[in-house]
Amino acid sequence: MGEGSKPTALVIMGPSGVGKSTTAELIAARLGWPFAEADEFHPQANIEKMTAGIALNDEDRAPWLVAIRDWITREADSDVSTVLTCSALKRRYRDVLREAHAHVRFVALEADPDLVASRLDQRKGHYMPKSLLQSQFADFQPLAADEDGITVPVIAPPDEVVRTILEKLDLSA
Repeated sequence: MGEGSKPTALVIMGPSGVGKSTTAELIAARLGWPFAEADEFHPQANIEKMTAGIALNDEDRAPWLVAIRDWITREADSDVSTVLTCSALKRRYRDVLREAHAHVRFVALEADPDLVASRLDQRKGHYMPKSLLQSQFADFQPLAADEDGITVPVIAPPDEVVRTILEKLDLSA
């Protein structure tokens, strides 16, 4: 459980290609918590924009963030802690997620933009084109001191990154 008796929602965040899905899936498996991929919450219009190489704006992201927040709340209201991915690039986006009925904690994954670009070149079957990567890094606002979360570089292998996250957040399987 998290803050008080609230279930925890662990949001693995950062620009596309930093390793959110890999990291979140490993954490969910270790903790035995349900996993959700934020991309699955996008309305079709957002997917079409990104596929066309058009960056989403705050208006586009609003219903997506509400859908994620509501999923966290449904799980928390059932006394279930969760792990999910979400770019959560801006503080105001994270503020929406924090409205959920859970103790929402953030893990910002940090990677060199060139490394991320090379990962996106290798990725198949995803609608997020590499051309939008610069806009994601430009929009990214690091976690503030008053936000419950940590920043972790992803230069180590995924298992090491996950071990570091679980230790820093004092979470154990």
